[in-house]
Amino acid sequence: MHYSTYIVFDMLIDLRYKMLTFFGTIKAMDEQKIQAQARDVDEQSTQKRAAILGMSYLDTRPIEETLPLLEDVLDVKEMHKSRIVPLIEGDDSHPWEFGITTQTPQSLLKEIKDKYAERAHAVLFHLISQYGFRAFMLRYDPPVVVTYDDIKIANEGDSETIDQVSKTLNSVGTDDLFDYLITQADQLGASDIHIENQRNTIRIRLRVDGALHPVATLDQDRYRIILGTLASLANLSTASTEPQSGHMQKEIQDQDGSRILNMRIETVPTMYGQDAVIRLFNYDESMLNLDRLGIAERERTEIDEVISHPRGMVLMVGPTGSGKSTTLYSMISALNTTDRKIITLEDPVEFGVPGVTQIPVDTTGGQSFADHLRSVLRLDPDVVMVGEIRDADTARTAIQASITGHLVLSTFHANNTSAAFSRMIDLIGVNPIFSTAIRLVIAQRLVRRLDDDTKEEYEPDEATKQWIRDTLKDLPDHVEKPDLDAIKLWRPVASENSPFGYNGRMVVMEQLVLTEEIQKFLRGDVSDVHAEVIEKTAREGGMVTLLENGVLAALRGETTLDEINRVI
Repeated sequence: MHYSTYIVFDMLIDLRYKMLTFFGTIKAMDEQKIQAQARDVDEQSTQKRAAILGMSYLDTRPIEETLPLLEDVLDVKEMHKSRIVPLIEGDDSHPWEFGITTQTPQSLLKEIKDKYAERAHAVLFHLISQYGFRAFMLRYDPPVVVTYDDIKIANEGDSETIDQVSKTLNSVGTDDLFDYLITQADQLGASDIHIENQRNTIRIRLRVDGALHPVATLDQDRYRIILGTLASLANLSTASTEPQSGHMQKEIQDQDGSRILNMRIETVPTMYGQDAVIRLFNYDESMLNLDRLGIAERERTEIDEVISHPRGMVLMVGPTGSGKSTTLYSMISALNTTDRKIITLEDPVEFGVPGVTQIPVDTTGGQSFADHLRSVLRLDPDVVMVGEIRDADTARTAIQASITGHLVLSTFHANNTSAAFSRMIDLIGVNPIFSTAIRLVIAQRLVRRLDDDTKEEYEPDEATKQWIRDTLKDLPDHVEKPDLDAIKLWRPVASENSPFGYNGRMVVMEQLVLTEEIQKFLRGDVSDVHAEVIEKTAREGGMVTLLENGVLAALRGETTLDEINRVI
């Protein structure tokens, strides 16, 4: 068989390698196995070729990482071009040894033989596989590692920083762009990445501490790169004309080692293409602790009392991004003991909790929380967390579970506790059996916390003072009253470590405890059932509203009045 015929074989091996690598990226867990199988095929083929050609065959796998490199024998460019690597330096008692492939030119082999012709032991050529050649070339000519500048968040009107970040992102390599964006967002503690298509550009914004900040404007040609990578990783379609939801994970390396970052992906078609929002669930397990959420003492006591009971229902309400999941996970963490069986139903599972049975529910694929809930109740759990109550069937099933010996935790979409209670009555109707099931409804918001090292005290104008007095005039007796005659507030002051004058976020809560008076609405004892009446009854029983708690936090210097008005 002619020597040149094996060039075709090498091309087929290269093609096989690329195909195997492609399929390996689809199933990352199988990549190592696929690569090993492809390597075995390549070595076997190379060994057969060497036998036919009467050449020495060398399996380089045992020496690829350890054999000393001969730096000054051949030019790296020539090694790439001629597919040849020097292996062993010769002397008077031992020949020079080279690794060659079937693509190495015969003229070069003759040239090397002539160069060492005067030696007693001249030259020995070994036929090596294409994999072996690539492994050696990665050592002789390692790829250049490019370090990109970290993304910085610009202050309002700071176009220079946005231009600088845009330039960096536009220069990041195609293969690295998506990973770089995720890693940088994680480092900044962002909760969302917004990728928004415009007529000629792509706008990138990050949500940090609950506020959206523009960070870069990318060239339009990067759209396909980002969307293609996103679609591949999250199992989405780039051609869809309908909104899509997906889920993906990425391993993050930091100073503490590696961890898995969970992300939820939402895409929607727009005039110029698909916009995407990536929600980063960058939880630290140590943060899933009720003690670290900054919950006020009275509210914490109410939570502890309710979740200490073996049955009942706790509802968390609030908009997306208000920290409902973190609070629920913290309750789960507090209840997570060896004598309790805890099961969660989530869409998707946002954070893995050791010792808890977590079940993903794909509601976009036709599954329902109600069906799964009926199934898991047969497993005799002590505590069940339902990702969200969206319909009457789920609501009734969850409430039924809560009165038959289970503690049920769930979320519900409403602006505040009284609106949530009113909506729940609309869903399940008036039913005396259910009147003792729901024990606590919590409305929650996250507001940015002032940086204590830089915040600045000031005296507000008289109109603001009067608004604060009017807001707090009906505070219940159990709440310590602030001095409303000498009102002081604080404003953020930017610094190098705190570019916006804030440092993290804090919880503001409104808790409606199911008292005898509130239960009357479920039993049908009160005919006028709407949110305003329920709130009035709850306030008479001692409830402090979201707005009142927010204003009290601003008066304590924990946040600003502007932040309370923005969020609440």
